[in-house]
Amino acid sequence: MRTFRTSRTPRKPRTANRSTTGFLKISSRVLPLLSLLGMALPVTAHHGLANFNLNIDIEVHGKITNLAMVNPHSWVYIDVTNADGTITNWKCELRGGTVLRRSGWTKELFENGSTVTITGSPDRFEENTCYTGTITFANGLSLDRYEQITDAEKYLRQSIEIKRLPNGDPDISGDWAAEQVVMTDPRGLEGTLVPLSVADQFDPGEVPEGGRAFQGSRGTPESFTDDPLSTTWGRPSPLDLTPAGQAAIAGFDGSSTDNPRLRCETTNILWDWSFDNPVNRIEQTADEVRLIYGTMVFERTIHLDEDFPDSITSTRGGYSIGRWENDELVVTTRGFLPGILLADANTPHSGEMVVTERFRLDPSNGALVRTYVAEDPAYFNRPYRGSDTMFVSSYPWEPYNCDDRSYKSDA
Repeated sequence: MRTFRTSRTPRKPRTANRSTTGFLKISSRVLPLLSLLGMALPVTAHHGLANFNLNIDIEVHGKITNLAMVNPHSWVYIDVTNADGTITNWKCELRGGTVLRRSGWTKELFENGSTVTITGSPDRFEENTCYTGTITFANGLSLDRYEQITDAEKYLRQSIEIKRLPNGDPDISGDWAAEQVVMTDPRGLEGTLVPLSVADQFDPGEVPEGGRAFQGSRGTPESFTDDPLSTTWGRPSPLDLTPAGQAAIAGFDGSSTDNPRLRCETTNILWDWSFDNPVNRIEQTADEVRLIYGTMVFERTIHLDEDFPDSITSTRGGYSIGRWENDELVVTTRGFLPGILLADANTPHSGEMVVTERFRLDPSNGALVRTYVAEDPAYFNRPYRGSDTMFVSSYPWEPYNCDDRSYKSDA
């Protein structure tokens, strides 16, 4: 079994199989637990992963010139000295800035001018660009992609006494974090995604019984041609769409033109709450609950014990009213602009969509659980249902700082 390390232990880096010019080397049981955690893990490649060929190993050695610790992906920039003395500028992708900081990674690790060696995989289309599997610094510290340097991800999983406002309503205020999901291969090259709390139960790259390897990971069938976005976006919608819904999505290709997420914009109130393992903030009074999303810094207000106004200006987030029922916050939202329900699939929603969410504290483990139902008579033949789970975060909410550098021209 593989244990995800939580300390900065120097480790001998892996070596690639054969060398080319310069310093570049090239060579060619959890499903019931996931249900218990209330986590819905993605089954298609993130648009960043789709850009890389994880079936090829490369090693890049050079001097750090810059670090962009941004979301949805971080980037380290490296000057590589070739055999003839010329310099080639490389950039290598890392996980998003927020999740790196939650894992204990800091900018101080990436000292400008210091030597670094990265083993990983090449970009499919952009030269001198790589996916970071393992990074080894000049002082010998070696970190895999999903390395946890600190113990900040030790979630509270024990019984709690629910705090309450003076009026008796449960107090759900504070910073809440979706548990990180990590590849069973700590380098992020093969296997599949599992919750961090159970990652040490699997061998590197193992796929749990009943699961399947993450699309685009090492050893999975090649499905990305000249446009990974279109390939990823092209999977069937999980919903049975009406003819109007099918017509609404016809011609969309998942690019930044169609997909608000790739423009660093809010997608919707369901997707953004848990996508990319954010830290969300909740502020609460007797009259309203304010949700400040950790993705795209989207904010929405739930107006308590009110009716919908006679006129609602349609927005991406809609207008939300709520009430407490037996310690459960029941929220109804309508007044949406037409948009995308699932940012990685052919699933639109119309302005007629109505979303019902239920938030509750689980006293058995301290979790904030949300279940939801989205109904859209114009586009859906059946409701869309789901749930997600947050835990009290040991890392504070922070601005998302969206700067998507995954594509030269499309995002």
